[in-house]
Amino acid sequence: MKMFNKAVIIGTGLIGGSLGLALKKKKLVQTIFGLSFHQKNARLAKKIGAIDLIAKDLEVVRDADLVILATPVESIIDIAWRIKDKLQKDCIVIDVGSTKEEVVSKLNSVISNFIGCHPLAGSEKRGIANLESDIFNGSVCILTPTALTNKKALNKIKAFWTKLGTEIVIISPEKHDQALACTSHLPHAIAFTLINSIPEKFLSLSSKGLRDVTRISSSDANLWAQIFLSNRNNLLSAISSFQKKFTVLKLAMKNKDKALLKKILKEGNKKRKRLG
Repeated sequence: MKMFNKAVIIGTGLIGGSLGLALKKKKLVQTIFGLSFHQKNARLAKKIGAIDLIAKDLEVVRDADLVILATPVESIIDIAWRIKDKLQKDCIVIDVGSTKEEVVSKLNSVISNFIGCHPLAGSEKRGIANLESDIFNGSVCILTPTALTNKKALNKIKAFWTKLGTEIVIISPEKHDQALACTSHLPHAIAFTLINSIPEKFLSLSSKGLRDVTRISSSDANLWAQIFLSNRNNLLSAISSFQKKFTVLKLAMKNKDKALLKKILKEGNKKRKRLG
């Protein structure tokens, strides 16, 4: 049985397009419309089979019962405000952005069935050419409801993500942004900075370790600049915490304190193992 009759995916990049493929594979939606501000992306999404039809403009949401906002984070709020008066009463709207506090606070009160979502899936690769129908299978999806969230819509979206193979975690938008600043945004900031600190003349002598630790610095610069700024305060706090830890490591080396150095490294070993 289909969960939705008509879904509209606004933003047919890696996550939006992969969602389309997954929804079709699981047969959760009768018809999927795709809207992209880059028509080439929408045409390719249709060719690949991620969407059924290409939408011309935002009017397409008028008879939809599910709208997925899968654009870069700075566009989500603007698009939501532009479609809020076009939605039918029972339409559920979700976003899949990487930050939540600002998005949820601004949209929860104007779209009755809005639910903030963040599937922790994807990679440093971006764009329609890198779609994966199974990208969500075995991943975590964070939902960020508030006291204003419609419980019926929330339960339906929980079932929606569960059918896509994700493990559901429910936390507040504030806690989401605090956590992701540490677990996602800080690692990206470090990776970009690390690769920039390597002298060009030494890159040819780099090991697999450098490639592994800087892999995510291949991520889209425009997208990540938006994410950094949208979670600015939490990320600045995470960077300060990292700097303090790095200073301790630096002092241990400066003072030739092998015992402290080994303690720091062993603590890192132990914590890393907890990631699996």
